Amino acid sequence: MKLFLKGERCYTDKCAIERRNYPPGQHGQGRPKFSEYSLQLREKQKIKRMYGLFEKQFRRTFEMAERIKGITGEALLILLERRLDNVAYRLGFASSRADARMLVRHGHVRVNGRRVTIPSYLVKAGDTITVAEASRQLERVLAAMEAAQRRGVPEWVEVDREAATGKIKYLPTRSDITAPINEKLVVELYSK
Repeated sequence: MKLFLKGERCYTDKCAIERRNYPPGQHGQGRPKFSEYSLQLREKQKIKRMYGLFEKQFRRTFEMAERIKGITGEALLILLERRLDNVAYRLGFASSRADARMLVRHGHVRVNGRRVTIPSYLVKAGDTITVAEASRQLERVLAAMEAAQRRGVPEWVEVDREAATGKIKYLPTRSDITAPINEKLVVELYSK
């Protein structure tokens, strides 16, 4: 499945999934039989790779989602979408989530005027995310913002491309997350 890990390349014909949509090797085109556990595990791994998390980070986020009132799976996805590295990617400041994580880590991103270097920082409604003044002319930021115009931004954020500024209008809901994710399988996996 296409996870859009390679940034702009995933939107072109050079994407590996577009070329060969089966696993590599001699037995790649066979018909695999998946157990219930393997389906749940693959869904969890897919979400981890999409958001670029390690197991411990993902487990901690899941435990945080369990403590939130409401549906655990939806709360998990909303927490993942609220991460600063993901928001920087959604605003178009970076071409991929890994690139956004690097921008945040190196101090190029400001939240409400303050420098934040923690990619897992959870943004709130009304927060203003900007690219640092000195970093706005970085080639990778300019290229990412140009590519983001073609890709578009979600409804829950508002972007001013001239000032390299974004604002969180409201926290995302499950209907705002368009990725093909079945969060119920992850909840079932962790509830064993």
